[in-house]
Amino acid sequence: MARKSLFAREAKRKELYEKYKVKRAELKKEGNYDELQALPRNSSLIRQRNRCAVTGRQRAFLRKFGVSRLVFREKALRGEIPGVMKASW
Repeated sequence: MARKSLFAREAKRKELYEKYKVKRAELKKEGNYDELQALPRNSSLIRQRNRCAVTGRQRAFLRKFGVSRLVFREKALRGEIPGVMKASW
């Protein structure tokens, strides 16, 4: 399980992104890069990381399911993910 501070940091980045989204788009459209650079770094979308909803793991994240590969495998084997079954031929 990831530290709670990492979850809080990601939540703060999401809030900042939502707050500055419109202003950032306007500045990009105008080409005013000096003011764009003055905005907080964490207000950029690229600074956000996808995290597993269960464990908080950031690597090996599966976007379609919102969890890491480890949690996905456990849930799939238990049959908790509809439409997913182990392949056999």
